Amino acid sequence: MTYCLAIALKAGIIFVSDSRTNAGVDNVSTYSKMYGFGIPGERQLILLSAGNLATTQSVITQIKRDIKQSAADNLLTIQHMSEVAEYIGGISRGVQEKITGNGINVEANFIIGGQINGQRPVIYMVYPQGNYITTSQDTVYLQIGEDKYGKPILDRILSPESSLETAAMCGLVSMDSTMRSNLTVGPPIELTVYETDSLQPGRYYRFEEDSEYLRQLKRSWDHQVKEAFKQLPPVAWSSTWDRQAEDDQSQGFS
Repeated sequence: MTYCLAIALKAGIIFVSDSRTNAGVDNVSTYSKMYGFGIPGERQLILLSAGNLATTQSVITQIKRDIKQSAADNLLTIQHMSEVAEYIGGISRGVQEKITGNGINVEANFIIGGQINGQRPVIYMVYPQGNYITTSQDTVYLQIGEDKYGKPILDRILSPESSLETAAMCGLVSMDSTMRSNLTVGPPIELTVYETDSLQPGRYYRFEEDSEYLRQLKRSWDHQVKEAFKQLPPVAWSSTWDRQAEDDQSQGFS
């Protein structure tokens, strides 16, 4: 399984991805799911992938081939980010049509984000069907893969005004929560921090399975969550509910 996340803020964009593609008892495989493309001073793009590995690798191969062969449309020439999302969706659809069959799910999802000179930074999620969505004022992040476990922290903390440091921390906590609940998501964890209008490759970090920082983050988050739970106000049952409970017991309900 996979978990990839992108967070779009006024200050820039945070990209986070795991690297696990298989997690059998004695067979753990890892592949990077984060790819960077760009021309310093002109554009910087990050692509995250999730889904069928054959599909995602074929899409990445075609993207790189288009750049190498100077195709009319490629990630270094397309002029608008929405058109970039459409371009990726078209390649993905074409790949899926070629390799579909035998009842195998060959679908793939992508997140493409970054900035082209003269435009604001933006992120898009590209569905297997080729259509795409972007963020909103209320939801500043996009997820692909195993997205449910890491969502609560993002909803509670993030806003368009959040700092890149806050968003990066939220992204790593979101990833930690996902890894804790789903063993098919795992390190190495990759993180890229892109600053608005820099038009330079972002700060890149890679956290291996034995990362001391990941261990510290996990221990600290677990401890703080437990401490916060202890500080919650006690449940104050209403007298109406109490009387109802007594009435139920007198009638033989347990």
